[in-house]
Amino acid sequence: MDTQQAYNHWARSYDTDENKTRDLELVAGRQVLEGADFSRVVEIGCGTGKNTAWLAPKAKEITAVDFSEEMMNLARGKVTSPNVRFLPADITQPWSFVTATLVTCSLVLEHIERIDFIFAEAAKTLAPGGLLYVCELHPYKQLQGSRARFEQDGRTVHVAYFVHHVSEFFQAATKAGLQCLRLDEWFDSDDRTTTPRLVSFLFRR
Repeated sequence: MDTQQAYNHWARSYDTDENKTRDLELVAGRQVLEGADFSRVVEIGCGTGKNTAWLAPKAKEITAVDFSEEMMNLARGKVTSPNVRFLPADITQPWSFVTATLVTCSLVLEHIERIDFIFAEAAKTLAPGGLLYVCELHPYKQLQGSRARFEQDGRTVHVAYFVHHVSEFFQAATKAGLQCLRLDEWFDSDDRTTTPRLVSFLFRR
């Protein structure tokens, strides 16, 4: 089962499954992006609208992007604000989104092999001074065996993934002409004696 099919199947239980990664990323995004310019937002991997719902009241215009129609259908049901446009798209192909003051990319890049392409397209999409927020399952957590998965018909479905080390994010961003403003690691229950669950970055064009 490829990644797109997996997320189409996962959509029916995504919001109700226990998912510490999903829930912690919501906390991370709100904290890191406090005070950002939400004038024109491109949300990469909107999924079922977890972040779209809190971005919508802040933003003048949101383009919410995903390649899973089933996930996006759930998002459309949750978020009906006139300033939000849902757009099915494959981000591994050249982007043609509106120029943005903020691009967000949450829990997406673990499924993308060539992240340098994504950073390059994000940089092209950003207005001068615009911000790119990236949050991913921490590579340390991946190396311990954590990965996106869900239960279906009594079996565990594992979603295809790639391990990208922190240095790779920096290299891809630097190559795209982006400057890192902030790097954070996020821990379950904020317990810093454990392996971090998430890593997040805030870059500026």
